[in-house]
Amino acid sequence: MGRCIAGKQWKAGKAAGSWIRPVSQRDTQEVSEYERQCEDGSDPRVLDIVDVPMLEPKSGAYQTENWLLDPERYWKKIGVYSSVDLPALVDPVEPVWVDGYKTYYGFNDKVPVEASGKITSSLRLISVNEIELAVFSPSEAFGNSKRRVQGKFLHAGQKYAFWITDPVCEKRFLAQQNGTYRYGDCHLTVSLGEPYKDNISKLIAAIIGLDGR
Repeated sequence: MGRCIAGKQWKAGKAAGSWIRPVSQRDTQEVSEYERQCEDGSDPRVLDIVDVPMLEPKSGAYQTENWLLDPERYWKKIGVYSSVDLPALVDPVEPVWVDGYKTYYGFNDKVPVEASGKITSSLRLISVNEIELAVFSPSEAFGNSKRRVQGKFLHAGQKYAFWITDPVCEKRFLAQQNGTYRYGDCHLTVSLGEPYKDNISKLIAAIIGLDGR
């Protein structure tokens, strides 16, 4: 299964570096299970410290963090970052890119392509005091019963409601009944997706803090 993988450069004893998003040669750029595999067959998880073999920068437009991965070499897990130290990695507190645009169920959850010219990054780690997770079927009225998980939170004085693409969070909450679930302090990796119908979606790519994760 293809996934978006990203993280911050890290070296023991030094401050965290810039964001890096390994991407594939495919048009959609997602990283397959084979490409992100460690030698023991394991899949990288949130907070893992991983040595990722890469070939060259492949940034485009606002996704300046992209690097082309080497699909012929294994990834190597070299440790696990402590969630206690996450505050050191948090990005400056400011509105999440461009605000003022929303989808039917979301809030401040998209950026028109025409308004993205001044955006120079597509990844951010933020800290929130609370997140509300809503599990429901957004297209049920149109005959599509598939459910999704949405995260609602406050940050830098603004209200946000983004779809969640964190596979662990999705699996956990799609196994529960439709409804709303609230949790306290969390760290969120938020991301800008690929353009679709002249808009760029803001997404929650990872939630760190639910029950100690």
